[in-house]
Amino acid sequence: MFRNFLKNCRKPHGRIGRFVVKAMNIGHSSISEWGLSHLSAAEYRNILDIGCGGGANIERLLKRYASSRVDGIDYSEVSVEISRRKNARMLGKRCAIRQGDVSALPYDNEVFDMVTAFETVYFWPDIQNAIREVRRVLRAGGLFLICNDASDPTDDTWTSRIEGMRVYGKEELTDMLSNSGFSDIRCDINEKGWLCVTAAAVDGKGEA
Repeated sequence: MFRNFLKNCRKPHGRIGRFVVKAMNIGHSSISEWGLSHLSAAEYRNILDIGCGGGANIERLLKRYASSRVDGIDYSEVSVEISRRKNARMLGKRCAIRQGDVSALPYDNEVFDMVTAFETVYFWPDIQNAIREVRRVLRAGGLFLICNDASDPTDDTWTSRIEGMRVYGKEELTDMLSNSGFSDIRCDINEKGWLCVTAAAVDGKGEA
């Protein structure tokens, strides 16, 4: 049972996948709130949550930014189903949730003011290309927030159990962000080892 639970962490599916997604909505609440505490009081009109899982972070963002639109994307059909159900009141109004791949985001260039990625970059198969895709859909000056509860690449506690998972340290993430059109990169690691990274999208002149 536990092995099947772990297999579903990457791409939830079926009955166990539904259980995993709902459990993550609860289990990830503390790190999500911690990650969101790194945001300034700036107003982000259009927001995208990548790897939206069960939709709990979409719900938080909709409440935090009461005049903003918050879209979500996940490549798990089960995650999209549960996320839509959780945010049903806002669908078609201030929210759209779709199935898709971070390596080829189904959005036009420079349409979002902020992109968030909670507990998901571990599973991006080509993370450098995915980060470039994030930059593509962000407006110049837009914010990219990454929040992970694992920050030590040498710790294989979970990577040895979950196929396809890779932990990235702050130095590696900083390099990839810098090489993909981001600046003002800030990293915070708390006493639990949680990592929050924020980065600003630069324009063609290299300015945020």
